[in-house]
Amino acid sequence: MTGTTLSAALCLVLVIEGLFLFAAPGAWKRMVEQVRGLDERSLRMIGAAMVVIGLVALRWLA
Repeated sequence: MTGTTLSAALCLVLVIEGLFLFAAPGAWKRMVEQVRGLDERSLRMIGAAMVVIGLVALRWLA
């Protein structure tokens, strides 16, 4: 993966995150409040699951 490809991928992450904030700011704020109530172990497990799902999807698409 070249630096340009990585930069493009990170830019797409920003676009997707921005779309959530633009389209549904109220829902986004409620979701953040729910996440704040989770303990660190749960957040780590959710983060690990997201990483695995992302890597599997990337491998499947590439």
